[in-house]
Amino acid sequence: MKDRFFKHQAQTSPYPLALEISHAKGSYIYDTNNKAYLDFVAGVSACTLGHSHPKVVNAIKQQADKYLHVMVYGEYVQKPAVDLCKFIADHLPEPLTSTYLVNSGTEAIEGAIKLARRVTGRSQIIAAHNAYHGNTLGSLSLMDFEERKAPFRPLLPDISHITFNYQPHFKHITTKTAAVIVETIQGGAGFIEPTNDFLAKLKAKCQDVGALLILDEIQPGIGRTGQLFGFQNYNVVPDIVVTGKGLAGGLPIGAFTASKTHMDAFQDGPKLSHITTFGGNPLIAASALATLQEVTNSDLMSQALEKEQLFRQHLQHPLITEIRGRGLMLAAITTDAKVTDQVVLQAQNQGLILFWLLFEPKAIRITPPLTISNEEIIKGCGIIIDLLNKITDSN
Repeated sequence: MKDRFFKHQAQTSPYPLALEISHAKGSYIYDTNNKAYLDFVAGVSACTLGHSHPKVVNAIKQQADKYLHVMVYGEYVQKPAVDLCKFIADHLPEPLTSTYLVNSGTEAIEGAIKLARRVTGRSQIIAAHNAYHGNTLGSLSLMDFEERKAPFRPLLPDISHITFNYQPHFKHITTKTAAVIVETIQGGAGFIEPTNDFLAKLKAKCQDVGALLILDEIQPGIGRTGQLFGFQNYNVVPDIVVTGKGLAGGLPIGAFTASKTHMDAFQDGPKLSHITTFGGNPLIAASALATLQEVTNSDLMSQALEKEQLFRQHLQHPLITEIRGRGLMLAAITTDAKVTDQVVLQAQNQGLILFWLLFEPKAIRITPPLTISNEEIIKGCGIIIDLLNKITDSN
């Protein structure tokens, strides 16, 4: 199977991890030799409730028996999508009441950019240095990493950048600005939290000049930071909030939510301003609703903060300089990128799934399912510490 993987499936890098998967359940992934791997990554923050959660699987099966796809987005009234959008509205502050469902986080970013330009009549979009919002053309345009952008130019015009957590850069936000878009917690940059009321002050500046604030919740959202949405930790309400990854419990989804007044701008001038064939797909919507219901009806969000402390307690080592992030969105920062590479790669051999972050080479990504047990956390941390000890002993 691996030969066919390399021959017929398009690759994203020269050296994929190439683990051959048989099945996955709970906090574990199993290869074709039935070896179990404890998952500290959750499909890169996508499997909120772990693998094959029974409530999610049951919701998918029940919907599959009714219908799969009947019409392009927004034409027919389909209960799974309507129920999902209503649930999101019920758990967001006013005026965030209208949700557009799409197929991925980067697609939702594209929609949010279009909506901001449509609502304001302006073109400038301001993003943050070291931000990552996706890899489609519009989302890629928001990045300031020239090495990744150069091969695909020309990109979207009128994109500028400010530094996350650096308020003097607010001077660049003017009456020409359609929107400022930032991640609630910077992901690829190393799980950097906002400080000194940065997000609240950013929103105030946007309001002063008539710009919109877009918060990218694709990674922090869906209970991972101890709140259903990460921004609820930071005393701010965005004009547009973007979600994805963990929203559907492991199935492809994206969404952007705004006020009904703003979202109605897509209805006319021109009509069909933003359209999608499979957005709001009933199977995906049923999975997302089941995921959200389980997250909000259980104590998983409060447990995320308790489990954070367990990670911090059991990941103390001279080769770990700090642990960034909040809840179960954590990054262990090592002393050197080579240390991180060794740990991530060798951990797989020891039955533990770890991963990297895009722009912080010293970071070890730790974003397990919210359902991970305390015992599994301690077990996985033990593997990391053992590997770090071996690295120390070999030097």
